[in-house]
Amino acid sequence: MYKVLIVDDHPLIRSVMKLELTAQNYEVVGDVSTGSEAIQFIRDHPVDLVILDIGLPGVGGLDVLNRIKPSYPKVRVLVLTSYQDSHFSQQCMRAGANGFITKTKGMEDVLRGVKLVMDGYSFFPSVGSSSVRNSDGSLSEQALIEGLSGRELTILLHLARGLSNKQIAQDMILSSKTISTYKTRLKEKLKIDSVVFLAEFAKRNGLL
Repeated sequence: MYKVLIVDDHPLIRSVMKLELTAQNYEVVGDVSTGSEAIQFIRDHPVDLVILDIGLPGVGGLDVLNRIKPSYPKVRVLVLTSYQDSHFSQQCMRAGANGFITKTKGMEDVLRGVKLVMDGYSFFPSVGSSSVRNSDGSLSEQALIEGLSGRELTILLHLARGLSNKQIAQDMILSSKTISTYKTRLKEKLKIDSVVFLAEFAKRNGLL
């Protein structure tokens, strides 16, 4: 029986997933609400599959992926999230996820994704083709986003929601100086002059 860890900050989603998975003969060995708890749980308990949300408070889902996959390559990860844009699934794929599905899908689709991932297949139905360059030859905004690392994307989301450097640093267990460095790097990569425009950029590209 496969051992499953559910990571989502919504208690109702964790409860529904637990009931559905148990009915399909999966053993739900844990359900947690933060990335930090997920990382610690995987260190302390044997897990075959992690069902992981991206939009977690503090240590985000992409950071969780980047931390656990190098150390626990046999642990399979299915990302289940409300983020629907293809660049998120591509980011997760690059970070080592085995599958990606949005919460707008029905439970049958979710369970199908779980089965395929546990059978050794990759499951990324949301990955589609996208325009890489604008008509003038410059990189499109989506291509710029896809060029971000998992941590850069997480910090972008935090900044776009109006969190301060200090708040982000506390949530991600980093220094304020490190967050400031990432902020400068994000402005350069996304070709944005001011952090004030980050929220607008994020909304325009479906990140918020």
